[in-house]
Amino acid sequence: MSQPLFLKPYFQEKIWGGRRLKEVYGYDIPSDHTGECWAISAHKHGPSTVINGPYQGLTLNQVWDLHREVFGNAQGDVFPLLTKILDAKLDLSVQVHPDDAYALSHEHELGKTECWYVLKADPGAVMYYGHHAKTRAQLADMIEKGAWEQLLRKVPVKEGDFLYVPSGTIHAIGAGIMVLETQQSSDTTYRLYDFDRVDQKTGQKRELHLKQSIEVTNVPHVDPVLNRQEYQVGDAKITRFVATEFFAIYKWQLDGQADLSRQDALYTLVSVLDGQGSLIVDGQTYPLKKGMHFILPNDVKNWRLSGQMMLIASEPGKKA
Repeated sequence: MSQPLFLKPYFQEKIWGGRRLKEVYGYDIPSDHTGECWAISAHKHGPSTVINGPYQGLTLNQVWDLHREVFGNAQGDVFPLLTKILDAKLDLSVQVHPDDAYALSHEHELGKTECWYVLKADPGAVMYYGHHAKTRAQLADMIEKGAWEQLLRKVPVKEGDFLYVPSGTIHAIGAGIMVLETQQSSDTTYRLYDFDRVDQKTGQKRELHLKQSIEVTNVPHVDPVLNRQEYQVGDAKITRFVATEFFAIYKWQLDGQADLSRQDALYTLVSVLDGQGSLIVDGQTYPLKKGMHFILPNDVKNWRLSGQMMLIASEPGKKA
């Protein structure tokens, strides 16, 4: 029988983290846990675990390595995508990620293009997104002088906003923001600036990576053009935020019932971010509620959703 793979997330403590993951999504974690939920992850630094079906108890990277048919015999040494929920009480470090070529050469893993769907944003919250330097020499000079107010570009955000963050983009999630992040499965981050914070666990400031940051940053910054599309399927309003060589990202806003199907992608990653309802696959009904994450494997071509829910879905792009 074809069936989804439901996943238990992996949780990470972060210096900038808030404490809303348990409150908002009901996760079985300590109430003082802060930071990140690695919801759909096969990365070695935090793999999620299958909690149903024949692969119950296996981590997602084990299923990828041992049962590649689940993913349509997709190519690649690593599962290409990673879905996170990040809860930022404080600003994250100002950072930039390399592209595949640089990351494979220097870090021996994928580069990192990512995107954010804003789940919550305090009034006045901003993302750091891009920079104002016109040349790489000017970028290096402003970084060396610590001219952060002049260098960094700030973008106000609210709940429901979507930002695409290609590799080479200087960025940071701002204080008071919670996002669902979809990214390439990479943990390579180059920090430019960490607001001079001291890690209480080590008593030291966190490492910066200025040389690498200057080398990989896109100069000048140019906002990407997204081919956003909206359409209706049954009682679901579908928004496709972006479709790139790395991934395609969709929002499914459901009020009733909808029969959905996969077109070209080999599998689909899904996170239930609000509401509740059910998923029907091959005649079997699976209850859904806020905070659940699952994969529709290759042999699930069609499925039905019912209820009142908001879900974010992603599919691997052709490069992935």
